[in-house]
Amino acid sequence: MLISEKLRTPENLLLAMAFIMPLVFSVWMAMLNNFVIEQANFTGIEIGILQSLREIPGFLAFTAIYVLLFIKEQKLALLSLGLTSLGVAATGFFPSVVGLYLTTVIMSVGFHYFETVNQSLTLQWISKDKTAHFLGRALSVKSIASLLAFGSIWVLMEQFEWSYQATYLLFGGIALVFTIALVISFPSFVPPVEQSRRLILRKRYLLFYALTFFSGARRQIFVVFAGFLMVEKFNYSVADVSALFMINYVFNWLFAAKIGKFIGRVSERHVLRFEYIGLTILFILYGLVENANIAAVLYVIDHLFFALAIAIKTYFQKIALPEDIASSAGVSFSINHIAAVVIPALLGMVWIVNSSWVFYIGAGFACCSLLLTVFMPLSPKLNVEFRKKEKALVQQVL
Repeated sequence: MLISEKLRTPENLLLAMAFIMPLVFSVWMAMLNNFVIEQANFTGIEIGILQSLREIPGFLAFTAIYVLLFIKEQKLALLSLGLTSLGVAATGFFPSVVGLYLTTVIMSVGFHYFETVNQSLTLQWISKDKTAHFLGRALSVKSIASLLAFGSIWVLMEQFEWSYQATYLLFGGIALVFTIALVISFPSFVPPVEQSRRLILRKRYLLFYALTFFSGARRQIFVVFAGFLMVEKFNYSVADVSALFMINYVFNWLFAAKIGKFIGRVSERHVLRFEYIGLTILFILYGLVENANIAAVLYVIDHLFFALAIAIKTYFQKIALPEDIASSAGVSFSINHIAAVVIPALLGMVWIVNSSWVFYIGAGFACCSLLLTVFMPLSPKLNVEFRKKEKALVQQVL
């Protein structure tokens, strides 16, 4: 084995995968806007279409439950991690509109299947009282990986003048080697509860579904258009974008675990209300900003709010039936990406008319999420009485 038996635990496997995915995905994301503009002459329309294509596998994440009929969740997570690595490694070799669309879809299939299964495994393997803190730790690990990726991009491309092709290939290859090492090193862990192998939509999860939907819509505006704003409007270089990402991840590295621990002690309703009020203000400011430095400050603050979204996952874990987690992870990812498939392409056309309108729409999504928190209990938990009635009904049917 490549690591000692003492370290071969489910928690460490999750943290190791949490390191590898951002190591490779951050490289793809950090260089994307510059790469598509410089090498493929993208406009807002093409970048919107590319991002919509990237989200289609996320919309189809519910199909993971059918794949799990043939392969265990842990193996699917590692296989998806490997596919993401291959997609990123190939990106630099296809500097054209069609080529970028194809490599993006390949990378995205791996990325979204991984994120779906990884979320499911985390909520199964980590106890409820430790989940928020663990998710914060995972964010810190992701930040370290991202810092390493962005720092390496700056050194390789600015100091040694590496090409996009070589940089994508290097990080895709490293991530693939690390993934193979995990396959060799870790045993197959048995889930604590046998998971349902069918699609599940429950009325009790409606609030979770709605929060997830608006979170996906809002996040796409940040991921797609906030970064594009920096490059197109303020002429940020690859080094500038990488430096901005590095600042973001330094803050996450320092504070994400503490934020997760804080969420574990405070009501999810309070945390999410604070997040949505802050995001509403930030999106409005995005639409008004004319100074590159102020835009950078907004970008960093916006990124810090990502850690607060942990509260949606911990809320679901508290109200969900243990056997529903795997199926619901796929369903929630699909719901998260319903808007994500459509919004980038549609707002790409809005961007051509007036880029500020895109961010005002984002503020509207944040307000919708804020209204939904009215229906969230202060202390969410599984309805035990309802669970007993449900079991009794099933026994009568059988």
